[in-house]
Amino acid sequence: AVVRAMPNTPAVVRAGAAAIAPGSSASEADLDWASSVLEAVGVVVRVSEDKLDAVTGLSGSGPAYVFVMAESMIEAGVLVGLPRDVAEVLAVQTLLGSASLLESSDEAAASLRAQVTSPGGTTAAGLRALESGGFRSAVLDAVAAATDRSRQLGQD
Repeated sequence: AVVRAMPNTPAVVRAGAAAIAPGSSASEADLDWASSVLEAVGVVVRVSEDKLDAVTGLSGSGPAYVFVMAESMIEAGVLVGLPRDVAEVLAVQTLLGSASLLESSDEAAASLRAQVTSPGGTTAAGLRALESGGFRSAVLDAVAAATDRSRQLGQD
């Protein structure tokens, strides 16, 4: 039996995200076993095999997207006058805390974003800059490009 799995690198700190899909003749027991192994290092979702390329584009490559966001936030902090060590602590904790809040909340990401955004305030100004810089479309394009590349590699 074959169970296909796509974990990601945060598994090394037991904070990974993995997807599993039944391959040839995999039973429910096989999937349960694979899930129990991967749950030791993070969360596991079950998908059909045709969704694994999309999983690769989103969560397989996703840590790199988060690291680019962290790098950008740290560099921005330095550019606006913070010492690098302070910018690093604040950027990393902001990412960790925001992810933790999103995970523990019943609210959607858009709702949580709205709660921290006052009309005409600093966050609104920052979000406008992200949107005018194409942030959202860049993330969408990155996931799509990584998904497409995963499909290509699977055909080679």
